[in-house]
Amino acid sequence: MAKILVVGSINMDLVVRVPRPPAPGETILGGDFQTFPGGKGANQAVAAARLGGEVTLVGRVGHDDFGYELVQGLADNRVNTNHVVKDPGSKSGIAMITVADNGENSIVVAPGANTLLSKDTILKHRKLIQKADLLLVQLECPLLTVTLAIELAHAYKVPVVLNPAPAQPLPESLLAKVTVLTPNESELALLSGENDLEQGIKTLRSRGVKSVVVTLGAQGARLVSETADLLLPSFKVAPVDTTAAGDAFNGALAVMLAEGKPLPEAVRYGTAAGALATTKIGAQPSLPTRYAVEQLLVDAQLNP
Repeated sequence: MAKILVVGSINMDLVVRVPRPPAPGETILGGDFQTFPGGKGANQAVAAARLGGEVTLVGRVGHDDFGYELVQGLADNRVNTNHVVKDPGSKSGIAMITVADNGENSIVVAPGANTLLSKDTILKHRKLIQKADLLLVQLECPLLTVTLAIELAHAYKVPVVLNPAPAQPLPESLLAKVTVLTPNESELALLSGENDLEQGIKTLRSRGVKSVVVTLGAQGARLVSETADLLLPSFKVAPVDTTAAGDAFNGALAVMLAEGKPLPEAVRYGTAAGALATTKIGAQPSLPTRYAVEQLLVDAQLNP
């Protein structure tokens, strides 16, 4: 079983259904309110675990009701939570999410305890990085912490998948240590300084990124690496909530790469997982099983 180490955020998602996104200064009436376990780190950890990975998560929650619920949810999904700290002096991170009738979402994150995930924590867990088949990271935790995790993985020759979300400028020295970078289109534009998709990919590759996979939502994913240059189409599904679709993609990609699958095959698998995640409401509740992803891949072959 592939060993995947996730260093990342753990949040509680507070979700309101809305007919459409509100305009600036506008108040609209929403529908149902629900809470779901979330956070990019936790979502990607659960996604990878449901898809067959042996997953360990390094993160922090508050010493509060949300924190206990979040950790229990991770454990219920077979994620190793022995390295998730319940911090007595802070609140668990939360994300306020509106989901429109067409499935599109907007998100505001209050990171809470995630901001306390420190470089010291990474140093304390350096052996976990060394023993992992792959390191999966995002940018909802302090950049210095993420940077150190990537640097250690690079030193130990452990592949790194970086999902650069939420987007922020990254130094070339860090990008050069990333095995696969997985931005969406807006993240690609911010990282590269280019609004054109192809030019953005070219710029990041020139800065040392070995492989760039741009997630394109309903259009699939664009992959450019040293050995591949492909547009992999998405799958036909009926979306109801796009929350965590990217996390499903990254978790699936990580599992496939850790199992030794070629990058194009891993991206195709990730695209299937991301599509399925849009068919259910909520972040972690929407993350698909391995059986569901493989069934979708078979159905797509039979009904192209």
